[in-house]
Amino acid sequence: MNRNVPARGLQTHDDVQLLLQVLPSGVQEAILEHCAATDLVEIVLDLGRRPEIRTNTGFQDLDLPPVERRDLGEVTGKIGRFTTDNRAGIERTLHRISAIRNRTGDIVGLTCRIGRAVFGTVDIVQDVIESGTSLLLLGRPGVGKTTLLREAARVLADDLGKRVIVVDTSNEIGGDGDIPHPGVGRARRMQVPSPDRQHAVMIEAVENHMPEVVVIDEIGTQAEAEAARTIAERGVQLVATAHGRSLDNLLQNPTLSDLVGGIQAVTLSDEEAKRRRTQKTVLERKGPPTFHVLVEIQDREQFAVYRDVGAVVDDFLHGMPLEPEVRKRTAQGAVEIHKEQVAGGRQESPGNRESRSSSQDLPAHRETRIFTYGVNRDRLEKALRKLKIPARIVKDVQDADLILSHKSHQRRQPKRLRDLQSGGVPLHVVKSNTIPQIEQVLSSLFGRLEGGSEQEAMLEAEEAIHQVMNTGRASELGSQNAAVRAMQHQLVKRYGLQSESTGQEPSRRVVVLPW
Repeated sequence: MNRNVPARGLQTHDDVQLLLQVLPSGVQEAILEHCAATDLVEIVLDLGRRPEIRTNTGFQDLDLPPVERRDLGEVTGKIGRFTTDNRAGIERTLHRISAIRNRTGDIVGLTCRIGRAVFGTVDIVQDVIESGTSLLLLGRPGVGKTTLLREAARVLADDLGKRVIVVDTSNEIGGDGDIPHPGVGRARRMQVPSPDRQHAVMIEAVENHMPEVVVIDEIGTQAEAEAARTIAERGVQLVATAHGRSLDNLLQNPTLSDLVGGIQAVTLSDEEAKRRRTQKTVLERKGPPTFHVLVEIQDREQFAVYRDVGAVVDDFLHGMPLEPEVRKRTAQGAVEIHKEQVAGGRQESPGNRESRSSSQDLPAHRETRIFTYGVNRDRLEKALRKLKIPARIVKDVQDADLILSHKSHQRRQPKRLRDLQSGGVPLHVVKSNTIPQIEQVLSSLFGRLEGGSEQEAMLEAEEAIHQVMNTGRASELGSQNAAVRAMQHQLVKRYGLQSESTGQEPSRRVVVLPW
């Protein structure tokens, strides 16, 4: 099915000059010599290093002396106060200045990010927003979720005349200062003093100010998910973003899966299990979703729209193919809409599904993109070729479907690895940089395991999970090798339980623990 939405065009307002004015004069001049203001994305000032700029085409050092403490002091003296999340801004703009501090709390680095209000981006899903249903936006960092939220708030408040409250953590949506940025139109804005207070401000907005719509950026905790459900149950429309890149990625997050109905284990009768041709324990949707429509922002010009989220999640868990509306903005500015079939879940039991693939996050409909951290790329490429796996290595984590890291890095959890994971990309670990170990992990991920022993081990784990959920007592499994134990641990985690390994090789085994 194809249909077109008329083009309306995009307009961008960025106030870049206001950000340049807070920089040291030499830096201002050098930036304007190197690039057009419209291409500027970020300015980095690190103590003892040359200033650096990032544009749409990449990073570039400026031909200037290294940054001194007085340069950093000059910038911080011209902007607003830093909050507990080390962010500050410039009043009535969307620019964000983030600080890096040393161990004593002194600022040793600044990241100055250009904030732009883009008018017209909402056209691609304007009919969904205007329908009055609650809408959840997913997508990788930097793809434009916050920009779309800001425009949605303006359209709902100005064009439809609704009472709109923006719950604004770190002033990402409405800009810095007490007066909101014009980009949110007539929408009212409630600032959040610190990220851990966002859920409380969400409830306060509904109880005190009677909004028809609440706009929220980055639902990421259990408290915020519960607050969103409370708001939706009061008949208030929600327009929000959440941590995660896709529907299946969100379903794997036990903290946030309730936003789309949640997942629970259900035991079928023998007759029903036989009719469905599944194991007796299957995954089902737990309850009604908080959000009725989900939008995956695949890139700035292409969205996938899932209507009736409850039915979509049911289809996914029952192995049915999904048919989102794929909406793409053409070069002429029109919006083209068509249906696209993508793989849903599998009709096998969770145990069988685990024995074939240890992650539902892997896209079944296209080549998988892998970002490596501490893993030998040459050996990984050889393993991919040998196993004939449809995957390739990418250089940018924002383009990746999964991260493959070395165990030593995963154990230490360096800041770089934590930052990579913050975008919601699933992380998988290899114990060593040997080809056999890499092949073993890839086989687990991409369903190249052979034989029945793994299936039997997973069925044992499934039965133990069911027993633990019914009795509340721990259950110990039979001894298995490391690869099978890893799959058993992941299966336990999917059911919301905990597990641990005990014993010595070759008799090491998994113990399933209650909540």
